[in-house]
Amino acid sequence: MKWIRERDALIAQTLAFVQSVTGRKDELPPPEAPAAAFAVTTETITVRAAAVEIEPPPATPPPEPQAQPAQVPLPRAAGSFRTEMQARIANFRKHQERFEREREEYCAATLTRLRDAIRDGSSLPPAEK
Repeated sequence: MKWIRERDALIAQTLAFVQSVTGRKDELPPPEAPAAAFAVTTETITVRAAAVEIEPPPATPPPEPQAQPAQVPLPRAAGSFRTEMQARIANFRKHQERFEREREEYCAATLTRLRDAIRDGSSLPPAEK
C-alpha cells in the first residue's frame, strides 16, 4: 500500500531531522519496512529574517456605546426589605380580591340571565313528539 510507504518515509525523514537538530542519535529501532522500499532525502533550508514595516491601521471613530444592561439595585437595609414585602403582599391581596369580585359579578349575571330565561316560557324549545 502506497500510504504505508509514504508514512514510513515521513517517519524516517522526521527522525533524521530530529537527529540533525539535536546532534544525537536516538535508540529507536528503524521502521519495519525494508530499507529498499523508500528513499530518504534531506533538504537543507536556509531561513533569513526580513525586516517588515507594519503600517498602523487607519484611524476609525470609536464604536458607539451600546445600550447598558439594567442596573442591579443595591442591597437594602432589613427594614426596607420588610416594608417592600408588606407592600407586595398587600398588592397581591388587592389582586385576589378583585378577581373574586369579578367572579362573583359574572356568576350573579349568569344566574340572572338563567332565571330570566326560565321565567320566560316563550324561549323554551318545542316539545318532542
